[in-house]
Amino acid sequence: MTYFVTGATGFVGKFLVTNLLKRDNGKAGTIYVLVRKQSMKKFDEVVKWWGLDPKTQKRVVAINGDLGKPKLGLAPADITKLRGKVSHFFHLAAIYDMAADAASQGVANIDGTRNAIQLAEAIKASCFHHTSSIAAAGLYDGTFREDMFEEAEELDHPYFRTKHDSEAIVRTECKTPWRVYRPGMVVGHSKTGEIDKIDGPYYFFKLIQKMRKMLPQWMPTVGIEGGRINIVPVDYVVDAMDYIAHKKGLDGGCFHLTDPEPMRIGEILNMFAKDAHAPQMTMRLNAKMFSFMPDYILQGLMSVAPVRRARNQILNDLGIPKDIFSFISYPTKFDNRETVKALKGSGISVPKLQDYSWRLWDYWERNLDPDLFIDRTLRGKVEGKVVVVTGGTSGIGEATALKMAEAGAKVVIVARDPEKAKETLAKIKAAGGTAKFYSCDLSSLDDCDKLVAAVLKDFGTCHYLVNNAGRSIRRGIANSFDRFHDFERTMSLNYFGSLRLIMGFLPAMMKQNSGHIINISSIGVLTQAPRFSAYVASKAALDAFAGSAASEFVDNNIHFTTINMPLVRTPMIAPTKMYNSVPTLSPEQAADLVVEAIVYKPVRIATRLGIAGAVLHAISPKLTQIILNAAFRMFPDSTAAQGKKGEATKEVEMTPEAVAFAQITQGIHW
Repeated sequence: MTYFVTGATGFVGKFLVTNLLKRDNGKAGTIYVLVRKQSMKKFDEVVKWWGLDPKTQKRVVAINGDLGKPKLGLAPADITKLRGKVSHFFHLAAIYDMAADAASQGVANIDGTRNAIQLAEAIKASCFHHTSSIAAAGLYDGTFREDMFEEAEELDHPYFRTKHDSEAIVRTECKTPWRVYRPGMVVGHSKTGEIDKIDGPYYFFKLIQKMRKMLPQWMPTVGIEGGRINIVPVDYVVDAMDYIAHKKGLDGGCFHLTDPEPMRIGEILNMFAKDAHAPQMTMRLNAKMFSFMPDYILQGLMSVAPVRRARNQILNDLGIPKDIFSFISYPTKFDNRETVKALKGSGISVPKLQDYSWRLWDYWERNLDPDLFIDRTLRGKVEGKVVVVTGGTSGIGEATALKMAEAGAKVVIVARDPEKAKETLAKIKAAGGTAKFYSCDLSSLDDCDKLVAAVLKDFGTCHYLVNNAGRSIRRGIANSFDRFHDFERTMSLNYFGSLRLIMGFLPAMMKQNSGHIINISSIGVLTQAPRFSAYVASKAALDAFAGSAASEFVDNNIHFTTINMPLVRTPMIAPTKMYNSVPTLSPEQAADLVVEAIVYKPVRIATRLGIAGAVLHAISPKLTQIILNAAFRMFPDSTAAQGKKGEATKEVEMTPEAVAFAQITQGIHW
């Protein structure tokens, strides 16, 4: 028995061919498959997937052609070779993507079907098997039987329309005996979970995954409810098609390869949430609740630019096509009694989704999760790019500059002391990287302007700006009444210096339509740590500026990331000897947070303790102030900060209570 298959390298097609290869104990005849010339490499890969050797096997033969050409573009010699030999012509090639444009769907689904019928007639195939879809019913409100066709409703969407029209061509134009198959929404293999693309319920997997990351599994959440979605695994579809195709007396029949007991969308999403160990959507809102709102109001709301852009951004982040929500309240049920009758005695039936849904989730997360294909390497982000690092000759700045250089970036090191820079440049050179040093006093606005001009002249642009240079002063306000200059010099470097560089490099970033500004802030901004009022205020100002600026430049593809850095073991904290007794990050660990910022581009990076501090300030500010005041008294100013002359090097010893508290509040400046 000889076969001709279109779409054999597609998802359903390759499983169908697997079944055909097993027929007659593996002794079935030749299987001819339609392959475009430019797709021969993919064909060879699928041949291997079938367990055959592409160089020696003769069971599956590629026939060059094109879906959009008459008689599928087959050469006359190939038509002559096939004439009278093909028992079963399986037409599976089509576009099954609801997000595809109408023109492409028209060519593939409608023209492709007409061309396939022409070829089947030209080679005198015994039976033409057309793989349609339940989409041929449109949005029929009620139960759609296998003998129904013209009754289809609401075919406005191009996917529904082209599926319906292609089936109509088979019914009205095909002179070869035919059979039509309407599968439900085809998902992965029920035994292995294997699938080749994200579609249908898979669109919501990223949302479920994000919920799992953000919330504990026991927390109830709000979800959606809608119509019953008919889902079937690919192995059931091909097993049923294979069996029905070879059964006599069924020509002219239509077969619903569907689940007789489909589940509602809310139930399905909860099932996958359970498989993912994510929170359950305990409270589900039925989409019909909002049907009272006229369409023109909803369309008008979605046409407002901020609403539309926010919606598009959320959907893009989750990988959900906007059209998918049009079918939440899917109204159609499918009667499949003719299919059940045809399959009687075969042992083929639809497996329950709850028995294999976990395999679908597992396969998606291991093989198709879009995050798996993101380049998470630092080199992939910064190689060949200009990275400006201030305070780059020691501490966090030096560690960051080294990581950037090792990843192939063009590193610009900014600091005051050229002598210190020599050692850093030597380390970078030894690591095989390249860097250039610029001496600059960032507390001087004139120096900042000269630096920006020099970098743009030498490099032409700036892709990443890491505002790391800073000054910290650990002194209580009561000991600062006569030291207003502490606040002025801290603000001039930590805020105005960074701000001057940002505003200097932004025009170049706007011109290239890309850029990333990373500000090294402090956990103290979130916890509002006492004794660091000058430092925290300057960093808070920079945080606030970045928050406002980010909203202005997001459509320029310019990102702002604030790192609320915990306590780091750098020369800046060295004068405070008590920090020798408290946990700190190493400069290399701090530089890893900068790497995280560059790779993932988050708005903020902060420790859980820092976030907890911000939450406490928001929900219970008075209690938080009392706790911080107790800590303030527990960790007094140094003798130098108290202004006691002659005792500048003497450090107040930490009590056991203070050491214990510092351990509990790791990373916070006290």
